Amino acid sequence: MNKNKCIHTQLPSLIHRIGGDSVKEAKLLVAEKGGELKRIRRSRNWRLITDLTHLPIIIDKLKSTHPEKMRYLIEKLEQKWSECGPVPESPQCKLRRLITENPNITLAELMIETDCSISEVREARFNVELL
Repeated sequence: MNKNKCIHTQLPSLIHRIGGDSVKEAKLLVAEKGGELKRIRRSRNWRLITDLTHLPIIIDKLKSTHPEKMRYLIEKLEQKWSECGPVPESPQCKLRRLITENPNITLAELMIETDCSISEVREARFNVELL
């Protein structure tokens, strides 16, 4: 989380709004995406900490799993996303986009365009080819 802009989203009374089981699910999902959903000290308030580039991924995952149960959390994260404005494309997303747009692009060209290592470029090409 240290490379990108780290954001903090305050979520007052989260358990009362979406329920304890939903919070547990959201906590696991956020941790899976490299973020952290945790309670603020001993209060009833919660905080989501994540990279700005991971926020849309978390929102999409929440929408696809339980859109009705997680409505409050989704709305708060979408509000935070709109406040932060446009985000520069992550190197992995840029790699994926370049490979899909031009399948014949060389590894060297990808490395120059994205500042990624050869192993990252090869892995991205492999993953795109699997799709």
